[in-house]
Amino acid sequence: MHPILKLVIQRLALGLLLLLAASVLIFVGTQILPGDVAQAVLGQNATPEALANMRASLGLDQPAYARYFSWLFSALHGDLGHALSNGRDIAESISGRMRNTLFLASVAAAISVPLAIFLGLLAVRYRDRWPDRLISAITLASISLPEFLLGYVVMYFLSVKLGWFPSVSNINSGMTFWQKLNAVALPATVLTLVVLAHMMRMTRAAILNVMQSAYIETAELKGLRRFTIIARHAMPNAIAPIVNVVMINLAYLVVGVVVIEVVFVYPGMGQYLVDHVSKRDVPVVQACGLIFATVYIGMNLLADLIAILSNPRLRHPK
Repeated sequence: MHPILKLVIQRLALGLLLLLAASVLIFVGTQILPGDVAQAVLGQNATPEALANMRASLGLDQPAYARYFSWLFSALHGDLGHALSNGRDIAESISGRMRNTLFLASVAAAISVPLAIFLGLLAVRYRDRWPDRLISAITLASISLPEFLLGYVVMYFLSVKLGWFPSVSNINSGMTFWQKLNAVALPATVLTLVVLAHMMRMTRAAILNVMQSAYIETAELKGLRRFTIIARHAMPNAIAPIVNVVMINLAYLVVGVVVIEVVFVYPGMGQYLVDHVSKRDVPVVQACGLIFATVYIGMNLLADLIAILSNPRLRHPK
């Protein structure tokens, strides 16, 4: 078997195993929560008969392993159950929320990824000079602030003081693309500032590591411009670690937006999860947790596969 095919199969198997382990942790975590789900749904004045009927309808009278396999089997077939709080189909409710979260993440990614790579190249070009120090200082300052604080600061200046963008990022299907873009401007800005520093610094470190290679010195002796050497010779050979950090941050843009969505009252997956956690709606929490785990593991798996495919030693084994 070709080495690259063998590694791809191993990574895919590992990804499925991690996803299975994540589903077990999600299920166990929701089951060991204190309190009674049936009591939380029916209230404190519910009769014992009503509680018993509710537990039976929710399958709480079955063993834990039977409930887990039933939930996992249904989830694999696209059936995420119904919300306890309103009886709505969870998959149907999540679909619109997921589209909103992906739209916000896409806008932030479209800004942050090329900007981070460009700033990383610029920092390498002017290493240890004022542009490098200025870029590092600004990005470190942005990542050092808590997300909610950064969100309120951006909201205060760009919405309250200047009035450029709405403070509440509410979007719906009837809005045009540009109206949606205007609505998500503030949360997208905050997310960009949060992930920019990590990607920029990793890009800078990866390229600087490659710049110590012998063929870079040869290119310098040929009289090539420094930026040309960085962009055409160093950057392609530093792609694997850069892709890894980009994919991790893209996964964060989807999975880690809970705080930002709550701050800006954005109708995405994070806001949906927080709303139902407060209601102790276990099926919704399980469904959101499984989707977040799938996205995060999937993005990391994709990063591993790209890193494997970008390795010339694996593509052309001796």
